[in-house]
Amino acid sequence: MQIRSGRPMAAPSLDALDASIIEILRTDGRATNQDIAKKLSVTAATVSARLQKMEDARAMRVVAVTDFAALGYNVIIALGVKVQGRGLSDVGRDLAALPEVLSVNVMNGRTDLELLVALHDFSDIQHFLYDHIARVDGVAHIEAGIAADILKFEFNVAPL
Repeated sequence: MQIRSGRPMAAPSLDALDASIIEILRTDGRATNQDIAKKLSVTAATVSARLQKMEDARAMRVVAVTDFAALGYNVIIALGVKVQGRGLSDVGRDLAALPEVLSVNVMNGRTDLELLVALHDFSDIQHFLYDHIARVDGVAHIEAGIAADILKFEFNVAPL
């Protein structure tokens, strides 16, 4: 079961052909329907129909993903944020509007929100925390953790 916008949705059923198409696109996002069809011994029309079916079912989407390191972002920090005096969603939306913020998640635990943030350099951390995060109305407390190493980063990929 998937949850989108707080509403449960039935998980779309994917067969082996669908999974193979997705895997080829994960490896080579520029593969044409003809390329995929040739690799899987099916027609390009079959690939096209399967892609449309998966997009319609919201089982997949085709996106361009930027490599943050290639753009000079060398520091990844995880922030736990306690919210007070303002709605959680409102604070989350304000934080999500910051260009350095890669994701904002509503949490159940010690913090109310969890953010994943990419910064250019370690010298940017203090400025970002105090001049951007702490100034958002409703942010009561910040817990920061700095990524020492990245072992896996598949931000837009769900396991099949």
